[in-house]
Amino acid sequence: MSDADAVCTSVLDDGVLRITMDDGKANALSLAMLGALHAALDHAEAEGAAVLIAGRPERFSAGFDLNVLRARGADALPMLRSGFELAARLLVHPAPVVLACTGHAVAMGCFLLTAADYRVGTEGDYRITANEVALGLTMPYTAIELCRQRLTPSYHHRALALAEVFSPDRAVDAGFLDEAVTPDEVVGTALAKARELAALDRSAHAATKRRMRGGAAEAVRAAIEVEFPPAH
Repeated sequence: MSDADAVCTSVLDDGVLRITMDDGKANALSLAMLGALHAALDHAEAEGAAVLIAGRPERFSAGFDLNVLRARGADALPMLRSGFELAARLLVHPAPVVLACTGHAVAMGCFLLTAADYRVGTEGDYRITANEVALGLTMPYTAIELCRQRLTPSYHHRALALAEVFSPDRAVDAGFLDEAVTPDEVVGTALAKARELAALDRSAHAATKRRMRGGAAEAVRAAIEVEFPPAH
C-alpha cells in the first residue's frame, strides 16, 4: 500500500466518485494526501463523475502538514503549491463537487470549502477557521482570492484579517458551509446532494461555472505563480 492509499481512498458509486481523507489523525494536507486528491480528480474527470470529498469523523482537515512547513525543507513549497492548485481545480471542475465537512476545518482545510459547489457541515463543537494571522502569518493572496468569491465582504475580513473561529452554524452564515446537519447525517446528506447535482446538464453546469468562477480561478493561479513558484 502506498502512502497515498493509506491517507485517501476513492470509490465510484452510481456516478459519484466518493473520496475519503483519513490519515488517522488530523487529515493534514501532506504531499501524499494532495497527490491522492489530485489523482482522484483525474479519475473523476475521466469517468465524467460528480465528486464527493469527505473527511474522517470529527476531522475534515487541519490544513497543510505543519511538520513539513516547520522543517522548511524541499517539500514545503511543492506542498503549498499543490494545495492551492487543488483548490483552483475544484473551482472550475467540470462536474459538481460536494464536500462533507465532517469536523474541524482549519487553514487550508477551510480554504478548500470555499472552492466546492456545495458544502455540508457537521453540527457540534467544531472549528472552521483560517488561523494564519493568529499564528503570526500574513494571509497569502491565494487564500484571499479563494475566500473573496465565496464569503460576504464583512465575513471575508473577519475570517482572514481577524482569524475569527466559526462554529458550523456560524460557518453557514459566513459562507464556508451551505448547511450543517447531525454527525450521523453529514456524509449521507452530502452523497444525496452529489447524486442530485450529478443529474444537472453537465455542459451547462460546466460552462456556467467557468463564467462565474473563471476569473477567481485565474486570480488564484496567478497568485500561485507569484507566491509559490515551481522549483527549477
